[in-house]
Amino acid sequence: MDFISGEIIGIDKPLGWTSFDAVKRIRGAIQRRLNVKKFKVGHAGTLDPLATGVLIICTGRSTRDIERLQNGTKEYVATIRLGATTPSFDLETDIDAEYPFDHITEDMVRDVLPRFTGHIMQVPPVYSAVKIDGKRAYKYARKGAEVELKAKPLVIEKLEMLPSQLPELRLRIVCSKGTYIRALTRDIGKALGSGAHLTALCRTRVGDIMLDDCLTVDQAVEKISACEISYPDDFKLNAKE
Repeated sequence: MDFISGEIIGIDKPLGWTSFDAVKRIRGAIQRRLNVKKFKVGHAGTLDPLATGVLIICTGRSTRDIERLQNGTKEYVATIRLGATTPSFDLETDIDAEYPFDHITEDMVRDVLPRFTGHIMQVPPVYSAVKIDGKRAYKYARKGAEVELKAKPLVIEKLEMLPSQLPELRLRIVCSKGTYIRALTRDIGKALGSGAHLTALCRTRVGDIMLDDCLTVDQAVEKISACEISYPDDFKLNAKE
């Protein structure tokens, strides 16, 4: 593997890990393999700790491709609980309100979903990394401060209902960069005359990289530790890279 010219590694991020946790583990394995104290490693597209699935990790000169890679189409499988909300619209925070859901049928869900496909405007959740006056929105939210976020344009290419047992709802979502699945969950709950929050989220694709192509963190570390190392032709000229 040529970590200096750049490798693009698809990782299946574990539940509870931050994206930085995964990067740190991979960077450490590469630093040990190359016997260096510093090495450039980054990721293309953050996943929340409560989400799993495709996380693209770039090494060396491939970190220059991060912006291009994170602009790729994303695909998710989301598990949603109807009838209750949380302030973060996922399991990071406790349920703050409950709503009726007995009136919701699968046909009703299928009728509502087309409202959220195509070019839409979406207000990000307050528990998000969107900046307000230079400060992340979630920092305001965690202190109980009220914040107002502006709607942003995005594209949801496909929104498909998977086999579900209501009030649990499972969706397959194909969308553009910048889509908040937690915000989509919030809006679908409202459209159904109820509330909703996300209970599980798996990113199954980023661009051309599929979940089935990804390694676990342990598999990636093992591969890095055992691989044959190669170097670019101009390595000596860029030995500090």
